[in-house]
Amino acid sequence: MLQFDHVSLRRGPRLLFEHAGFQVHPGQKVGVTGANGTGKSSLFGLILGTVSSDAGHIALPANWVVAHLAQEIPASTQPAIEYVLDGDAGLRDLEARLARAEAAGEGEAIAHLHAELEHIGGYQARARAAQLMAGLGFAPDDERRPLADFSGGWRMRLNLARTLMCRSDLLLLDEPTNHLDLDAVIWLEHWLRDYRGTLLLISHDRDFLDSVCDHILHIEQQRARLYTGNYSAFERIRAEQLANQQAAYEKQQREIAHMHAFVERFRAKATKARQAQSRLKALQRMERIAPAHVDSPFHFRFRPPPRNPHPLLRLEDCAAGYAGRAVFEHAGMVLAPGDRIGLLGPNGAGKSTLIRLLAGELAPLAGERIPAQDLAIGYFAQHQLEQLHPEHSPVEHLQQIDAQLGEQDARDFLGGFGFTGGKALEPVGPFSGGEKSRLVLGLLVYRRPNLLLLDEPTNHLDLEMRQALATALQDFEGAMVIVSHDRHLLRASCDRLQLVIDGRVRDFDDDLDAYPAWLARQRQAATRPTEADRPPARERAEDRRQRRRREAEQRARLQPLKRRMEACEARLERLQTELKQLETTLADPALYTPDRREALTPLQQERARLAREIEDAELDWLRAADALETMQTP
Repeated sequence: MLQFDHVSLRRGPRLLFEHAGFQVHPGQKVGVTGANGTGKSSLFGLILGTVSSDAGHIALPANWVVAHLAQEIPASTQPAIEYVLDGDAGLRDLEARLARAEAAGEGEAIAHLHAELEHIGGYQARARAAQLMAGLGFAPDDERRPLADFSGGWRMRLNLARTLMCRSDLLLLDEPTNHLDLDAVIWLEHWLRDYRGTLLLISHDRDFLDSVCDHILHIEQQRARLYTGNYSAFERIRAEQLANQQAAYEKQQREIAHMHAFVERFRAKATKARQAQSRLKALQRMERIAPAHVDSPFHFRFRPPPRNPHPLLRLEDCAAGYAGRAVFEHAGMVLAPGDRIGLLGPNGAGKSTLIRLLAGELAPLAGERIPAQDLAIGYFAQHQLEQLHPEHSPVEHLQQIDAQLGEQDARDFLGGFGFTGGKALEPVGPFSGGEKSRLVLGLLVYRRPNLLLLDEPTNHLDLEMRQALATALQDFEGAMVIVSHDRHLLRASCDRLQLVIDGRVRDFDDDLDAYPAWLARQRQAATRPTEADRPPARERAEDRRQRRRREAEQRARLQPLKRRMEACEARLERLQTELKQLETTLADPALYTPDRREALTPLQQERARLAREIEDAELDWLRAADALETMQTP
């Protein structure tokens, strides 16, 4: 096992954490959380031996193979799949030894090495590497392309594939979802859940941590503490701890009142029953989440836009793309104040292209983009981080928008985005990716837009800032369109989902929780051969008997999985009904009087149990669906 024994670590004069003592046992999957700068990546450095502790001792089994995600990749001519295969150092060593033995004509050594290759699955290694690349969004043609051909984001995906290729005992992943789209994030979740080794995962994606991790290692106030359960369980425990502090408790009540007010406003406007139910569930989850973040340094709100015309923007029969080639066609969209749209779809289908078309950065190849006269767009995209002036401070950036703004007023505004003290006056050049993202968001908020276009706004943002953004978006009075791999942000902010796929833009009529199953069906359909792929043949009587026998055997194998899925669905329906009834009981204000405290505690415990069981049932359903998909695939 991995053991930290009274470990302390400083970076320069600053203490990151001290007296850290915990154990991570084989097979455990631990999410490492904490604000930026608390020492999460340094903790990985301690395990890898690249950073030395100031006190204490770290023990790791000598025979463990440790894999970690590199942050850089060489711009070489090596084919991408060969770079991924290099992640399996044992395989490469065997291949080199086999080549030497064959060159020397050592027959006995060759036979032994082939047996070793068979034992480690070496003959299937190339197929395994190709599957990793496909899961992370690479096309088959990408396998032979040289590394130098890929952009920075795709090189990070190659680094991730190379890391997963390693047959490791301990896997260290630092923000693996930052450069992934939602489809790849869902695929990675499934891969990590099936991973048999020990996992330490730094992530600011709440849903990802909930799905993958069974423990949370949280670093705050120079302490590292290991909690049992996923991130939602950790939040519940932390909320209870913070509620014992009177100031935090009062702030918590204001946050919950704000949530309730928004729920009621949304309930009155919802038009689609399934999406409305999903949205309300998300807001109920946010009520439980809010207490765990009452001490967040980030607090801001979108001020009402000066004008809010109706509609704000229309697309009429639009096609968009590059170099005269359309990525999608016949797109129609009318954006009005209050619209909250999340875009889904596979990588490369055109989500970012649609955002750029809406923003006016891309002219339509056909059709019309018709903006309102008073349209004011707030557009967030990763390339805008590069447009910050490195030599200017956050205050100077804000004053470039509003020359009449005084320094103190600028600092007061920027404080809500975490730029306090001297940080507001420092040049932004050395800022981290998260700090630059926060500044770009702050500049966007200050402009008071009536249309928000957000393309992966949570990249580099920590959990506290993501929560602040999700809360602020609830009060936004304009329209917004969001592309994000952060499902918590999509659930909390969007009440309508649209799908960009196969050159079209259309409504996704289900809720976000159904998207993974929809995606699995799409992948299954893509791998199933069509009638045109099958050669014509006359089926003999014997062939028919064998085919019927195989079909009967297949039905027999699939039946238990189908029954399991049906049982999960029935269990989910029952649990959700129980939870709804319990929430109704808990809504009674009389329960919260001092003399009813003893009656309240078991009800809250029951609500926590039901929430956990619902999560477990959803996970069981997804696993059964995956197994069913695998068995049905020819």
